[in-house]
Amino acid sequence: MLADWKEAHALSVLFRECEMPLRASWIVYIVDDDDDVRDSTKVLLQCDGFEVQGFASGGDFLQGFDPVAGLCIILDLHMPGISGFQVLDALQARGNTVPIILFSGRSDFTTEEFAHHSGVIALIAKPVDARKMINLIEYCVSQKAAA
Repeated sequence: MLADWKEAHALSVLFRECEMPLRASWIVYIVDDDDDVRDSTKVLLQCDGFEVQGFASGGDFLQGFDPVAGLCIILDLHMPGISGFQVLDALQARGNTVPIILFSGRSDFTTEEFAHHSGVIALIAKPVDARKMINLIEYCVSQKAAA
């Protein structure tokens, strides 16, 4: 278990040359304005065999998102510019069916209520347990494969 994202980022340097076959042909999208969090999460998931695409802003994600290729979306709620809340609203307006995992360093009752009513598969607090994150994505793989 990785204690925090800084540790995950440090470990990611060791795995930069990791070459594992992809588990699926679908993309895990990571949307987070924090470079360290986004990069370390990306490397973690790539080393576990997932194809990953990262975005530093909600606006960039909304422009580059391909729902047909999407396995799941890992979405930070608190970002400058277009927040994760606004990204979620935009996705819902588009009729998005790609599963969404929300994560936040500032989880409170209001955020938990929002997540509960928005149809996401999980809200997890930062720092994230790496195994928990991978388990959630593997759940998305099983759901996509069954569809």
